[in-house]
Amino acid sequence: MFAYLDCGAGISGDMFLGALVGAGLDADVLRDRLSALGLPGYSIAVTEVRRAGLTGTKVDVLVEMGQPSRDWRAIRALIEGSALADPVKAEALAAFQRLARAEAAVHGVPVDAVHFHEVGAVDSIVDIVGAAIGLHELGIDELWSSPVRLGSGTVMTSHGELPVPAPATARVLMGLPVFAGDLPGELTTPTGAVLVAEFATRFAPMPPMRVLSEGWGAGTRDHAIPNLARLSVGELELGGGGLTEVVLLQSVIDNATPELLAAALDIALEQGALDAWGEPVSMKKGRLGTEVTVLTRVEDAARLTELLMLHTGTLGVRRTMAWRQVAPRRIETIETSLGRVRVKVQGSGPSVRVRPENDDVVAIARESGIPLDRVARILTTEAEAMLLGPDARGGDASSEAG
Repeated sequence: MFAYLDCGAGISGDMFLGALVGAGLDADVLRDRLSALGLPGYSIAVTEVRRAGLTGTKVDVLVEMGQPSRDWRAIRALIEGSALADPVKAEALAAFQRLARAEAAVHGVPVDAVHFHEVGAVDSIVDIVGAAIGLHELGIDELWSSPVRLGSGTVMTSHGELPVPAPATARVLMGLPVFAGDLPGELTTPTGAVLVAEFATRFAPMPPMRVLSEGWGAGTRDHAIPNLARLSVGELELGGGGLTEVVLLQSVIDNATPELLAAALDIALEQGALDAWGEPVSMKKGRLGTEVTVLTRVEDAARLTELLMLHTGTLGVRRTMAWRQVAPRRIETIETSLGRVRVKVQGSGPSVRVRPENDDVVAIARESGIPLDRVARILTTEAEAMLLGPDARGGDASSEAG
């Protein structure tokens, strides 16, 4: 099962759990599975609340006073010695280990000596183990996430007043896409950050998917925007080919000759662009210009943006995230009545098509004196018969070469 987590309002442990419960995780099943921890002194309350006009699921971990002090070593022993399912145990340990390493780096202490204050330790244990249980119970084996909203300003912690994001949160999310936004306060907590960092397999816009259930996990405070994390659970819509995230780079240019723009697009293709083209447009004050578009992989977007600026002199390049579905394709080399030819085979099943490589068609036409369109027909018909079977052959095409 696939799921997409929208962290546009931030993320915390209770928001993550609330989103899971809202998406279909039975609260009683959650309580029952958590009992395998053997952790006393807490209860779980599930309520429906409103945040800026929208309804969400609020999961609160209510902790009794008098909890023992727990460091990472004690928490690890608790989880390892529990009766939790092995996959849940492994995922919870990996998430807590990530959090402990971040805290150790921030405070300059050994990982095993990282101390979680009494109430916070129980809260974090239940949030992290509960999230692992929820993903397991809902059958979610792939989770994508939006960039994580952090908030701004400062937050009061057991270590005093700290900047937002808290140092541990920043450490956990290092290398992942985040943004501050314009709302004051801590929108993403260390526990929420570690759940996203550990369980999300990819950070990208929501892909085409068939949503089967949806949960809105509520945070504690009210903001100008709904303080909710949305979890959409369902199936990816992959169609007949692979679905990949791409970037459209676009700029409108009116101060370069067609020859220079054509050369710039050729250079972009040589440097790894997936596609590149130009279209005439009417600009302000009636000026004619060219809208240049380069389709690129995400990891190449910054490099090709610089390349466009270098070779076109544009003042800026727009970036748009998009999805690209590619039909199955391969290149075969076959022997035909006109010689050795490369053939593109595209699609699958009844939609499969073959097409001779245009450079080979031109080369054969030049050498043989046969018209280009006739060479293309001969090669296409012979390739279909060889690669798709005799039923695809519309006649004795080889006789045309005589």
